[in-house]
Amino acid sequence: MKCDMHVHSYFSGPCTTPFARRFCRESYSDPVEVYSLLKRRGMNLFTLTDHDSIDGAEKLRRYPDFFLSEELTCRMPSGTEVHIGVYDFEERQHPQLQRRRNDLVALLMYLTERKILFSINHVFSSLTGRREREDFEWFREYFPVIESHNSHMPQSANARAASLARQWDKIGIGGSDAHALASVGKAFTEVPEARNKEEFFAGLKSGAGRVAGESGSFTRLTRDVFLIAFEMMREKSWTTALTPLAVLVPVITFLNYRNEAAFGRRWAPQVLDELPDSPKRARWAGIAQPALEDSI
Repeated sequence: MKCDMHVHSYFSGPCTTPFARRFCRESYSDPVEVYSLLKRRGMNLFTLTDHDSIDGAEKLRRYPDFFLSEELTCRMPSGTEVHIGVYDFEERQHPQLQRRRNDLVALLMYLTERKILFSINHVFSSLTGRREREDFEWFREYFPVIESHNSHMPQSANARAASLARQWDKIGIGGSDAHALASVGKAFTEVPEARNKEEFFAGLKSGAGRVAGESGSFTRLTRDVFLIAFEMMREKSWTTALTPLAVLVPVITFLNYRNEAAFGRRWAPQVLDELPDSPKRARWAGIAQPALEDSI
């Protein structure tokens, strides 16, 4: 079975860029269109990983091959921001995840006690800002999954993430991180022998999963930014006045890719083979504490 484990829809909220967030969304993709296109591109299981939202699931919950996920925007103890993918949980657990997303210890306890699969996404990307060395120590010690293939990350970033997953004996997953319809399903996670969702996740946890698909490029990112801008103008006609700024898009995306490459070159040598050894943990080991009720 194949599943794009990282894909966005209209419900991912406003763009995170300070200037554009006032009028532009992260994505304008309709959840049903995302589902249909993923199916045509060979996926067998389906999810959405919108930023801190499960509203898009309302249109897809009727499909038996759909499961609930989201991408949490979280604050690390160091003060840095990260994106954590959370997969296959119950709707009633969404408020609990949101309540804990800026308290990493509480979030880790909640996820590990309930055996909810979660990942650190685009680990060698500057997308969420700066990193600190202690962030990687948290990833190594308590995160069971590393997103090792993302179709919007440069090939070098994906190669480094895959190396990190192998070195740390983590589950590797892949997803498109698509914010525009053109990119959905361009990277995915596969468990070849799985016949249903339960077998898919069991296969991932046992190490039977594999990732496949394309890596990112300047061309694809630039195209998707233009597609998002086009949808923005369709929704808010007044934003057509910003059309002259379109000449800046290739410059911005080019600088973004240079920054991504520099970020990976800085951090990969510091964490690949260089973090101090620590006892291996079971993938589902958490921070010991009595189980918390979802109603708390």
